[in-house]
Amino acid sequence: GDALPVQRFPPSSKQPVPASYPAACQPHKLPARPLLRPAKVCQAGDAYTQEKFKPQPTRDLEKEKRRLQNILATGKDEVEDKVEQVLIQKKEEETAEPDRFEELINEIQERREFLAEMEALGQGRKYQGIVLTEISQKLHEMEIIDKKRSEEMRTIMTKAFPVGNKSNLQD
Repeated sequence: GDALPVQRFPPSSKQPVPASYPAACQPHKLPARPLLRPAKVCQAGDAYTQEKFKPQPTRDLEKEKRRLQNILATGKDEVEDKVEQVLIQKKEEETAEPDRFEELINEIQERREFLAEMEALGQGRKYQGIVLTEISQKLHEMEIIDKKRSEEMRTIMTKAFPVGNKSNLQD
């Protein structure tokens, strides 16, 4: 029941072996005063050197001059003009796609359907004169377009196949 001995004395032939701890578990020793680098060491390093200037790709000054001259002369930018021209060309292409003759056919069909709906509702007499007038105007416009097309076809055909002697065609 006695207390354990505080220190154990090794036999005289052996030296005491210190216990080895892993490096992460050992306590860090802090210096008595903080370590400051001397000024000469700081100046010797790259802390006081400035980065060298690396220029970015430059603008084309001649192009900028021409652009500014154009703005001052016309009041518009070249880029805007090009964009507007592209938009105008696209609009022309879009409007060229649907044929006016086909549009007129669709409009006439819509007016006929409208008139049929109004007759079903009992309002046919009220709208019949207006709708028939619009349909006749569309038909007249279609006739004009048809005449223009037939004239264009005749001129194309006469240019493509010139006829020297008409008697050969009748034979």
